[in-house]
Amino acid sequence: MSNCAVVGINWGDEGKGRMVDLIARDFDVVVRYQGGNNAGHTVVNEYGSFGLHLIPSGIFSEGVVNVLGNGVVIDPESLWKEMEGLRAAGVRVTPENFKISDRASIVFPYHLQLDGLEEERLKDKKYGSTRRGIAPVYSDKYQKKTIMMGEILHPDYLKARLQGILEWKNLTLTGVYGAEPNEFGRIYDWVMRYGGYLKDYICDTTELLTNAQRQGKNIMFEAQLGALRDIDFGIYPYTSSSYSIAGYACIGAGIPGSHVDRTVGIVKAYSTCVGEGPFTAEWFGPEADKLREAGHEYGVSTGRPRRVGPLDLVATRYGCLIQGATELALTKLDVLSYLDEIPVCTAYELDGERTDRFPFPADLDRAKPVFESLPGWGGIDIGGVRRFEDLPKNAQDYVLYVEKALGVHIRYVSVGPGRDDYILR
Repeated sequence: MSNCAVVGINWGDEGKGRMVDLIARDFDVVVRYQGGNNAGHTVVNEYGSFGLHLIPSGIFSEGVVNVLGNGVVIDPESLWKEMEGLRAAGVRVTPENFKISDRASIVFPYHLQLDGLEEERLKDKKYGSTRRGIAPVYSDKYQKKTIMMGEILHPDYLKARLQGILEWKNLTLTGVYGAEPNEFGRIYDWVMRYGGYLKDYICDTTELLTNAQRQGKNIMFEAQLGALRDIDFGIYPYTSSSYSIAGYACIGAGIPGSHVDRTVGIVKAYSTCVGEGPFTAEWFGPEADKLREAGHEYGVSTGRPRRVGPLDLVATRYGCLIQGATELALTKLDVLSYLDEIPVCTAYELDGERTDRFPFPADLDRAKPVFESLPGWGGIDIGGVRRFEDLPKNAQDYVLYVEKALGVHIRYVSVGPGRDDYILR
């Protein structure tokens, strides 16, 4: 038995989905353990190109059971539509290969409504929410005012609880935001309609995963977003509302007494960020546009253009530390092929002092990037390379430079979007 976490080292969008899709064949179970449909994992394989928002990226691998753990928050309507889209593409999604924790919290329409209203109230001080209701539902969870997926199997119990919760929510909608209240019948019908589609998938996933471990099966924990978006250790308040770190994997999956044996951290060969907040190594203007287009850097869930810049080694070292990364996958190395010189952010200047330590969030707005440049590889197409020694020397040197700077072995090097477009070191 082996437990492996696949996690983001930076701001998210590092390429976790394609790595899970690649190595899922070595595992029996893949579990999403936090977050909701506020971020996406891009997977390209023989079925086509997919942007997954809730369903684990192991769904394409035959014989793998995919689980949404108790730490995930689920919009039933969004999930059902994602399942239907996969089926239409020929991907098998059944109660045998896809399970939903009965303890996962439900994202209701009023959560999306509140998310949007608060972002509008904040105006130019907004946090960059995707408006998918994630912050409101996690807030409700810790106030003990969410509905769990398992309650769909107990409609009378759900109905009584939802009536009290909706009365409380309507007080906020009308009294704080001056918005229209939600009508109970509409909300109840919505959850029973989409919940009805999902009821055969809901189960006690703690029992499921415990039994899998007893049988010696291998479990992968798939994270959403990256270390810098973690609610405790990220760039607060410009974070997600969940724990995107490997340390939460076993808890959010439903087996809190277990542990992670191996943590694969995903690092993009340059930096990207969606949303608001400090982004020290950011590029602007034509320089940023070229990199954004070369890497097709647009959000999977929102379509928003991603902020881009050179690889930030200061932030990445911090991410490796927080995630406890035992090995790394460096993704999108091929995107840098167009550059003659490749800048790398090696340190920050903060109040006239140079530092390689990632600062407290309050200090980040004053941090200035310190860049060094490495030679590019002259536009050589590396998409077909499958052995490290066959890369152009400057491409090899870039990988080795990053590895040494981070102090963690780079085991995988991605040179294209497809499942098999990678080098194993």
